[in-house]
Amino acid sequence: MSNIDLVASSDMEFTRPNLERQLLEGRAIKNNVLTILTWGTAILASVPLLSVMYMLLVRGGTRLFGADFAEVLTALPPAGFEMGGGIGPAIVGTLLMVAIASAISVPFGILAAIYLAMLEPKGKLATTARFLAKVLTGFPSILAGVFVYAVLVISFGYSALAGGVALAVLMLPTVVLAAEEAIKQVPQRMKDAAYGIGCTRTQVIWKVVLPTGLPGILTGVMLAIAGAAGESAPLLFTALFSNYFISELMEPTASLSILIYNFSGMPFENQIELAWTASLVLVLIVLVFNILARLFGQPKV
Repeated sequence: MSNIDLVASSDMEFTRPNLERQLLEGRAIKNNVLTILTWGTAILASVPLLSVMYMLLVRGGTRLFGADFAEVLTALPPAGFEMGGGIGPAIVGTLLMVAIASAISVPFGILAAIYLAMLEPKGKLATTARFLAKVLTGFPSILAGVFVYAVLVISFGYSALAGGVALAVLMLPTVVLAAEEAIKQVPQRMKDAAYGIGCTRTQVIWKVVLPTGLPGILTGVMLAIAGAAGESAPLLFTALFSNYFISELMEPTASLSILIYNFSGMPFENQIELAWTASLVLVLIVLVFNILARLFGQPKV
């Protein structure tokens, strides 16, 4: 380099960019405005939720966390002017029908997801099934009850089994889509490595894909269960209601959602209090399943 070039380069002044945040800069103003709007929207959306939770704790917590805690969770519902009583049959019926729905929807949903994600992901059948599953996610729940009523109830009567089948219809699309997405997230290199050491496609699915995608699959299952636990419309057409503990699957059974529906319109203060208590118990059940979904969905470190 010549002396002229050195002099010229020494005379040049290099200005460093100002990296400090400028409050009046256009992007900063836009960011602040959007942040405020986001927080404001979140606060407005939480007001109804917090108010409902407050009412449930005040009205329902009195019986649930009081001295008659065991009676509320185990006793039969009261009739007419009777005092006391509980929601035991409704809790048992809800858990039983959700268990039946899970036993039906989870295996079929996971098998369908394996077909959609692994076997024929771009086939016409897979494309049609995927489209129908997405449509069914917005399926009105009462229509699931009407469908099962026409298929089972007319021939065999109201029963816990019919209620479980109706809930399974609502759970199935959620399980299928969540499981398919979880299977797709399994890295391709893991599958290729399994094929490379001589594994068959069945072994790759059962030994590699499903264990790796299990957290996502369980998240979808838990969310589907949480949604099914709070359904009431399909149970009106399938399980009906009962004031007694269930003794067999092919008989009407109680559920928390229908108990709330029945007792909230009665003129007796005792039944209204039990309706609030049942609402709180149902919210707690749904909350537990949502927490489990978040825990199962956490990435393994």
